[in-house]
Order: sequence, then C-alpha cells, then structure tokens
Amino acid sequence: MLASADLLTAFVLFAFVSSITPGPNNTMLLASGVNFGVRRSIPHALGISVGFMVMVLAVGLGLGEVFKAWPPLYTVLRYTGAAYLMYLAWKIATAGPVGTASSSARKPLGFWGAAAFQWVNPKAWVMAVGAITTYTPAQGYVTNVIVIAALFALVNLPSVGVWVMFGSALRNVLQNPRWLMLFNVLMALLLVISLYPLLFVESAFS
Repeated sequence: MLASADLLTAFVLFAFVSSITPGPNNTMLLASGVNFGVRRSIPHALGISVGFMVMVLAVGLGLGEVFKAWPPLYTVLRYTGAAYLMYLAWKIATAGPVGTASSSARKPLGFWGAAAFQWVNPKAWVMAVGAITTYTPAQGYVTNVIVIAALFALVNLPSVGVWVMFGSALRNVLQNPRWLMLFNVLMALLLVISLYPLLFVESAFS
C-alpha cells in the first residue's frame, strides 16, 4: 500500500486535478454531452477511466522503460495521436444539429474507442508517467502500482462525468442550430489547441 496518509492524500489530489482539468478527453465528453446526452455518453466516460487505468498499470509494470529504450516508438505514437485528434476535431466541427437525420445517424464514441484513445492521448501519458514516478513507493512496488491505477480510475470517472453532465445541461441552450454549430466548432478548435503539449511531452521518457 502507499507509504503514508499524506502521500495518499497528495496522490488523490493529483488524480482529481489532472482528471477534471481541460484536455482532449474532457473536451470530447463536453461535446458528447451536448450532442448525445448523459446516457449515450456513459460508455465513453467508462472507456476513458478503464483505458487509463490499464495504461497506468502498463507504464508502472514496464512499458515506460520500452519507450525510454526506443524513443522513436513514442514519437510515432504521439504523432499518430495528433492525427487522430485532428480527425475527431473534424467530426465534432461538422456534426449536424441535434434531431436531424445526420445527427441521428451519428454515434457517440463507445467504450472500446475511448479506452483505445488513451494510448494516443498526450495528456494521458503525462498523467500516467507522473502518477508512477511521483507517487509510487519502491517498497511493495507492484502492489502500489495496482493501488495507484485503481484509485486513479475511481477518482477519474466522476471527474470526467462532470463534463458530460455539463454538456447535457447545455442541450436546451443549444437548440438553435447556429449556436450548436458554433459550439461544435469551438470544441473542435479546443481539441486542436490541446495538441500544443505534444511539443513538450517528449521529456516524459527522456
């Protein structure tokens, strides 16, 4: 288990702040809440939390060392993630108004898609590496990695859920197709802006 109550408290605070602050996941969940509502966005939120938990486990149990040994692999992953984020931004920006035929044909990002997205999400990598390197004591290391991953998922799910609920609350405000279009374009732009940390993530495995 974690070495002390102080360390546990510090980690929970880190998990909460890093989970609830803006980033690619929360931007997409806000847009999903607006376009699809809470119920249809639940698999997306669950996929984020479970996918991130698996990532923390993988980093803690040795994947981070693979990236340290072969940095080009991480570079490929980062820019694959950037390309996918651009694609998602385009899908959000071109989403039709709620209730139209084009809107009905669209589907929210599902559990597996959201879980897989964590592996190309720059913010998720920074969070996972930070959790392992800063808050995981060496004594009982494997057990602590499991505890860290599980706690992160428990803190992460309600934190990202706030963004879904906020988006859903905006649905009535955005009934006007023009306002909805502007909102979706804004969310797409924020998603593109979130690519900026890609310039700095390289140091995580240096």
